[in-house]
Amino acid sequence: MPDEKGKMTVSEAGRKGGETTSKKYGSEFYEEIGHKGGKKGGQTTKEKYGHEFYEEIGHKGGQKVKSLIEKGKQAM
Repeated sequence: MPDEKGKMTVSEAGRKGGETTSKKYGSEFYEEIGHKGGKKGGQTTKEKYGHEFYEEIGHKGGQKVKSLIEKGKQAM
């Protein structure tokens, strides 16, 4: 714990909150919200932007990696 009374780090606050939630709702709660969040997020993005969106961001990512590799080679 930090030296100042009543103060805690973000990590400590998160851990404390997670423990409290776990005790209150149990592990099933985390399984349920994790399943909902993962499925809903990807499905929503797919419906909103379509297949082309994924192609575009994949291409951008690949170009970024290619650029970083070239910069690394030039630095050597």
